[in-house]
Amino acid sequence: MSSKIKPRLSRGVLDMKFMQRTKVKVAREADDEQSRALYSNEINEKMINSSSNFIVECSYAICEGLIDGRLSFRGMNPEIELLMEQELAEKQAHSKPEQPKEVSDKDMAKAYYANKAPTVTDSMTKKFTSKKNFKRKQQASRPGQHPQTKQQFKKPREDDD
Repeated sequence: MSSKIKPRLSRGVLDMKFMQRTKVKVAREADDEQSRALYSNEINEKMINSSSNFIVECSYAICEGLIDGRLSFRGMNPEIELLMEQELAEKQAHSKPEQPKEVSDKDMAKAYYANKAPTVTDSMTKKFTSKKNFKRKQQASRPGQHPQTKQQFKKPREDDD
């Protein structure tokens, strides 16, 4: 019974507003204890007490995807930028060859403007025309009908009195 047993705070006390920092600290300590218990056979005291930031890996596979150590931005070191551009061009050349096109860009543009562009332009012109102009266009599109004139107020004749 000589082992140190830490008294634990109750959940009600830890839920109080002023105890939030302590609650986080207690949770962190509990997680640390659980991780130590899980990895107790792999982690020794030297590892726990050391403050080393290095991790020793047996394989160099994690280094394959890393970029070069020297970088240059906005023309600060043009030689490095030139090397980076050359490497990028080599990577792109090896990645995928460009597939031949079945339809040329010009043919595609012609087909688009033949099919889609008139409807797009018509809908945009409809959006920005006033009601008066819109009604005129509708009446002009129907050639058999006479345009309806808007009835106006007529001044009464003097002899009607």
